[in-house]
Amino acid sequence: MEEGATARSLLQKQNLDDNDQELITNSCGEDEGLLLQSDQSSSTITVVVVLSTLVATCGSYAFGYAVGYSSPAESEIEDDLGLDSAEYAVFGSVLTIGAILGAISSGKFADFVGRRGAMGASEMFCILGWLAIAFSKDAWLLDLGRFLVGCGIGVLSYVVPVYIAEITPKNVRGGFTSLSQFMLSSGQGLAFLIGSFVSWRTLALIGIIPCLVHLLGLFFIPESPRWLAKCGRVREVGAVLQFLRVKNADISQEASDIIEYTENLQLISEDGIRHLFQKKYAYSIKIGVGLMVFQQLGGLNGFGFYATTIFESAGCSIKLGTIAAAVVQISMTAVGVFLIDKCGRLPLLLISATGTCLGCLLTGFAFFLQDLHCGKDLIAMMVLIGVLVYWASFELGMGGIPWIMMSEIFPINIKGSAGSLVTLVSWIGSWFTSYTFNFLFEWSSAGTFFLYAGVCGMGILFISKMVPETTKLALEEIQASVTVQ
Repeated sequence: MEEGATARSLLQKQNLDDNDQELITNSCGEDEGLLLQSDQSSSTITVVVVLSTLVATCGSYAFGYAVGYSSPAESEIEDDLGLDSAEYAVFGSVLTIGAILGAISSGKFADFVGRRGAMGASEMFCILGWLAIAFSKDAWLLDLGRFLVGCGIGVLSYVVPVYIAEITPKNVRGGFTSLSQFMLSSGQGLAFLIGSFVSWRTLALIGIIPCLVHLLGLFFIPESPRWLAKCGRVREVGAVLQFLRVKNADISQEASDIIEYTENLQLISEDGIRHLFQKKYAYSIKIGVGLMVFQQLGGLNGFGFYATTIFESAGCSIKLGTIAAAVVQISMTAVGVFLIDKCGRLPLLLISATGTCLGCLLTGFAFFLQDLHCGKDLIAMMVLIGVLVYWASFELGMGGIPWIMMSEIFPINIKGSAGSLVTLVSWIGSWFTSYTFNFLFEWSSAGTFFLYAGVCGMGILFISKMVPETTKLALEEIQASVTVQ
């Protein structure tokens, strides 16, 4: 806890206003007006940054579409291919197995071939996977396609937020990076809605469209300047930053900071799993892993993968519940995008974790009343409200901010290995929650959600004690502050 307080204090000290920046500039002997002009120029939103972000988030849309595909396609696939529920469960879960394997290699792969290269290769896996699903005649090809899609989205879940964080100005980095969560929610919701009108094979072919858009768009966006600096391509750093920022802007200070910080880290050859567990990286690892644990084990895939089961058990209209949940997810993610750079990461995380805890408690209490055969007329409404409160709160902060902070807190010399670790933890947690939900729900429907509420409650304590505020700080400032020297 002490290291958390120390790092939080350092971050607060570095969150300078314009007057503080002037003071530091004067003390360093730099030209005050030039540096302030440079800071303003490098904080301006440009068309290139917007388009690059939109192209990158096509990967998040593909991610969400893949997750949302299995629910509307279930009955048709079982009928057409003669699968039983156990065989279809394999089809649904093999996506997570593929994502775990993709996550293991995601960080190192993105460091080796670049952020654009990793996104492009991931989409190739997804396209091959969707084609295999669309033209499958038996369970073997169907599962192989789902597995390939999982491998692709396992890498995309890491590299998309990292790329966006590395190209965007610090004052809007949170909002732009959280667009990946908005696109993920949109993809998931639209997969369900489109699946209500088209066949499962057509739905799979439609899944190729965002992958192709992403793949083609990669030819028109720049590589991450921080990855270029890591690879020693110093001259390209300035050119890419100039392309990303305002035309004719002075980007010398920003480029110098990136290059100098990266070169200093390059002197430390620590890009490997065994180096992650040194004391100086312990705090950042705790933040990244902890946020992913509480994000996944707080009931995410219970509410997501088994919403139909929850509504049906409570006597609530499945159609009403799923449509309401989709609308709430997309709208609240949009609200989070708008608020994140205005309110900060930490307040939104605390509000979000508190809301998910409340949603779990409401849902659990409704099923508790059902077990007691009390308030029968209220149970369906209470469950619907509980589920909607959970989703509204989750999408406000816990859905996207852990991925944003994962992309911010790790120094470039360990970002690949640390990112792989954190992404792997997220997907293992995703698999564990989805795998255990049915067992828990059969044991006790009320107890399941009370357990999730307990995890969310511990998440509130973790966030309040351990997680620092990173809003409007340069990546190099954040990483220096959470790395204990």
